[in-house]
Amino acid sequence: MKLISWNVNGLRAVLKKNFTDFVLEHQPDFLCLQETKARPEQVELPLDLGGYKTYWNSAEKAGYSGTCIFTKTEPLDIRLGIGIDEHDQEGRVVTLEYPEFFLVNVYTPNAQNELKRLSYRMSWDKAFLSYLKSLESEGKPVLLCGDLNVAHHEIDLARPKTNRKSAGFSDEERAGFTSLVEAGFVDTFRHFHPDATEAYSWWSYRGGARANNVGWRIDYWCVSESLTPKLQHAAIKADVLGSDHCPVSLEIDL
Repeated sequence: MKLISWNVNGLRAVLKKNFTDFVLEHQPDFLCLQETKARPEQVELPLDLGGYKTYWNSAEKAGYSGTCIFTKTEPLDIRLGIGIDEHDQEGRVVTLEYPEFFLVNVYTPNAQNELKRLSYRMSWDKAFLSYLKSLESEGKPVLLCGDLNVAHHEIDLARPKTNRKSAGFSDEERAGFTSLVEAGFVDTFRHFHPDATEAYSWWSYRGGARANNVGWRIDYWCVSESLTPKLQHAAIKADVLGSDHCPVSLEIDL
């Protein structure tokens, strides 16, 4: 099974670029998008993608945030949000339930400049981890993907020293990801590539960051520990343009 996650930074914008060609080339079983910045009625998908069903969670605020999953396999159940009103206004989570697993697509809140939204982010991280564990308690493992807005270790960004107090690399956010790992979720890219350097999934639009590969790895596929033996491959598709993020992929025997 092939799964791809991509923060498209506006689905309507990327549809005018390379999105359809990318999907047709890779033919993922699941394509999880973040930062769609649109409601489904605002998006006209090409007929070429007609084999996919789409499941959306859009923010109440227009043109902001939002998540969506493309799949050819109808789920048993669809859940939008995490069941907490405070956290469910921005279209940040779509969960699909299948006989053998839950698939969770998330766009984690950014802590923002000068860490203005850090306290909210800390509250989110705890609530979201509780949500993931509640899914596992239903008796099925979880596949989690998305823009988690954190680089976990120094190896995960080009300039760790100058970003210690930046959104996405604060001690608090990194500890939030550590809690996820300690709760039994496997960072699949590091499972296969523990020492890979200069492997990034997001680059600022400023200062030629992408051309110079001054990036951050903040997009992930994580899975419940019980799925580790079924993992086959994880990759970052840094050559795919169209957004300030690139797609990240997972292959798993499910």
